[in-house]
Amino acid sequence: MWHILKQIVRTGIVTEPTPQVADLDTGVDAAIVQRIHQDILDILGQALTIRQVDAGSCNGCELEIHALNNPYYNIEGLGIKFVASPRHADLLLVTGPVSKHMAIALKRTYDATPEPKLVVAVGDCGCTGGIFGESYASLGRVANVIPVDVEVPGCPPTPTALLQGILAAITRHADAAEPAVAQPVAQPPGGEPA
Repeated sequence: MWHILKQIVRTGIVTEPTPQVADLDTGVDAAIVQRIHQDILDILGQALTIRQVDAGSCNGCELEIHALNNPYYNIEGLGIKFVASPRHADLLLVTGPVSKHMAIALKRTYDATPEPKLVVAVGDCGCTGGIFGESYASLGRVANVIPVDVEVPGCPPTPTALLQGILAAITRHADAAEPAVAQPVAQPPGGEPA
């Protein structure tokens, strides 16, 4: 036992440090992270909470969703976390074609989510029904059962694409909440509006 402890003390920490947000390939720098975090707080007044719903997927998308929680993507650093109950969620992340057995559960989950609720359909199956489409056992895409705000295609989509979809849902909701501002019409040199 003492030999192992001496080896640990002699070797020290050999793991590499966790990547900073600016170092990631996601193209997100610290200013963008701060703005996103502030947008989330302005819209919801708290961290964004996500309830992931498997409506009949093959679990390929779930593996990529789980990757969002690792130190590389660090989704909690943006103020986004996963919850176990739709009653605590702001956003539903739905994967798979909706099987007929899951349709009622998905509707109940959507109804239990408090306003403002956002829905992101994940993967080709969630967006279009995928190879399963609509059949005796499948209702097809998520939008056939509940309203969808953003679709993230891919089989499965990358964690970066998932993060972009989640952030697109937030920013789309923020843009819809703000009143539209009319932009002045640019006039060409002749003085007539274009």
